[in-house]
Amino acid sequence: MASDDESCLYYDEEDDEAEEDGLEADEDDVGLFEDAAPQPEHRADHWAITRKSLSAAQQQDVSMVMNLVNIERHNARALLMHHRWKMDRIHDFLERRGREGLFREARIVVPPEDSSTAARARAPPHKRPRTVTCNVCFEDVSRPSDVSTMDCGHCFCNDCWTEHFFTSLGNGKKHIHCMQVKCPAICDDATVRRLLGRKYPDAAKRFDNLVLDSYLDNNASVKWCPSAPHCGRAIRVVDASERYCEVECPCGVSFCFNCAAPAHSPCPCPMWDKWDAKFRGESENLKWIAVNTKSCPKCLRPIEKNGGCNHVSCPCGQHLCYACGGRLDTLHNCNRYDEAGHANYDSIRRQMLRYTHYCDRFNVHVNSRTAEQTQLWPAIQKRAVLLESATAIRPLIREASWMARAHRALLASRLVLARSYAFAYYMFGDEVRTYPSEKANLPIAKVLFEDQQWQLEENAEKLSKVLAAEAKPVLAEEEVLQAMQETSNLAKIVDTHCREMYKCIQDELLPLLLEPMTIAPYRPDGPDKAKDLPAP
Repeated sequence: MASDDESCLYYDEEDDEAEEDGLEADEDDVGLFEDAAPQPEHRADHWAITRKSLSAAQQQDVSMVMNLVNIERHNARALLMHHRWKMDRIHDFLERRGREGLFREARIVVPPEDSSTAARARAPPHKRPRTVTCNVCFEDVSRPSDVSTMDCGHCFCNDCWTEHFFTSLGNGKKHIHCMQVKCPAICDDATVRRLLGRKYPDAAKRFDNLVLDSYLDNNASVKWCPSAPHCGRAIRVVDASERYCEVECPCGVSFCFNCAAPAHSPCPCPMWDKWDAKFRGESENLKWIAVNTKSCPKCLRPIEKNGGCNHVSCPCGQHLCYACGGRLDTLHNCNRYDEAGHANYDSIRRQMLRYTHYCDRFNVHVNSRTAEQTQLWPAIQKRAVLLESATAIRPLIREASWMARAHRALLASRLVLARSYAFAYYMFGDEVRTYPSEKANLPIAKVLFEDQQWQLEENAEKLSKVLAAEAKPVLAEEEVLQAMQETSNLAKIVDTHCREMYKCIQDELLPLLLEPMTIAPYRPDGPDKAKDLPAP
């Protein structure tokens, strides 16, 4: 992800297009932009919701359902909660089962228009019966304003309704249902709020919070930002089918929307969860074992030296050289590296060495990216200033945004490479199961994957080396054009390899697994940025 300072090298898209057109027209620049830039990916809308904007966010979805199926607010909210606020599911149920089937499946009670009970409930107070008997307290109530009727038509006195609402809230119920035995009707929000506000104002506020929190707690399209300390925002994806995506909260924290872990594509969520736990728990232990022990050549257990002499003995009786781990004999020497000396390690040691292989390369690319962010980027900025101040070069050639674009591609490739090692550790190990019919294809897929990984690594290193080259005090236009062409082409190659890596994992490797997995789409500019939803 590029830093905020990087924006100083970016220009408007229209300017870039004009500049590229001008470069293509120049005979000296043939080949600089050989391939058309890839089409921009579809990006879903993401909104950051605060406590102030929560009501507006909920109202958008509730109003949509109210207008779609013509029901009251409380029933629309109950219908959305039943379908975890997924509008696509509601549309699907409505299309397949119709309006009545949609309500029946979610146990939403909407009285028919010709219902005599409902008609009485909707009648003006002066046309209602003069006396109503409450079937809970069996008191006769003469004032119409002292009774309330729900959508189901059941009518009780306000005192009984109030106590029922208060008790239901105390039990933590998400929906307050009618008091009538086995009646599934949901009580009207306005009535609950009005009656509780008269006798239990604190409970009325708690009910309002419950209504708002229901949008966050049971919503597949909303996830809390995992920042610590918490920024107070939740992120909403408009399309719930876009849950396999990576987003950036306005507070700056990037995370996977599906599992709420830090962004980790192209490694699937189940694999990343295992890798993160293993990496946090075992990396330091493995480093210590690798640095401070040697394996006994006889029993293969790790041995720690407790003195200065490098001739040590194992509890099994074997004497070994601690410098190389080999057996001690009269002809022993260890100044030559033995390629076959590691072939007989036991399974535990092999597993440790295998994990160390992937862990080391994961760390290498993470550390490289950190250095390229903190050290390389300031050097690129200085080169850009030097280039833009070179008056002897044509203004079109002095434009330096290509450096920032190449640097952004390099940073993206480092993330892809680091996470690809976490993916490979599990994909080609023994911890995930493949379809029996596909096991024979796994070694071939492994070779193809590692070949793509190697090509991406090679070109990422080339791009890093080109970007790290020191600028000359006096710049010639031909040298600038050559550097621009080489850097831009390398950035395109790196970006292409990143896309191919994602495509290989998603389309070729993950379908081999018994457990369905998927990854977030490739984003060369980093995770999708969420925008703060305006408060009402």
